[in-house]
Amino acid sequence: MTYIEFICNCLNGIQTGEPIYTSDIAGKLAEEYGLQKKGAVAATAVAFKRIMDDETISRLRFYQKGIYYLTAITSFGEVGINKERLIADKYLLPDIGYETGYTVLYRMGLTSQLPRERCIATNRATDCIRMDQKLGVMVRPPKTTVTKENKAYLQILDVLDSMDTAPVDAGKPYALVADYIRQAKLDYEVLLCLAKKYYNKKTILQLACTAGEGDIE
Repeated sequence: MTYIEFICNCLNGIQTGEPIYTSDIAGKLAEEYGLQKKGAVAATAVAFKRIMDDETISRLRFYQKGIYYLTAITSFGEVGINKERLIADKYLLPDIGYETGYTVLYRMGLTSQLPRERCIATNRATDCIRMDQKLGVMVRPPKTTVTKENKAYLQILDVLDSMDTAPVDAGKPYALVADYIRQAKLDYEVLLCLAKKYYNKKTILQLACTAGEGDIE
């Protein structure tokens, strides 16, 4: 089986719209044929170019360097790449980021105003908040390195940190947050420890107000 045939077999098993990373394909090629990483990457690049030039797989589309996807024709036109998966792969997985900002407050029912922009706190943002124009999301550094263990805690502390400035219009905002904490099974002692270490006194006060609330009626 040629490299192109092998890669085509790999591509045919991928769902429409899912991002196809040539680095992943190169890894499979290296494993199958015993190639060194550099050789596999070069062979994969050549194979993808030939597949595109010859339209070997007519559904294959180029998104950007190193990323392709398979499309499909519908009554609304061609299916595009799954941007939610791209966002997750780039900024969220595996446990390197979380959604933050007013979008989270909206989903929690703290505000009825739908934000115009989504914001993600991610380890991939190292210096300042910026806009990823291609994916349409704001990204910013987290208060501390995001891990599997702390991401849910940091997300709720971000919510509390923004309560004074966000357009909160829920009747019982602290009760809503308290209910979320209960359902997510978060530990108030851990929340307080992180708040003291990485947030300000305002956030600690908001956490105290939340801890004083019971379940939503």
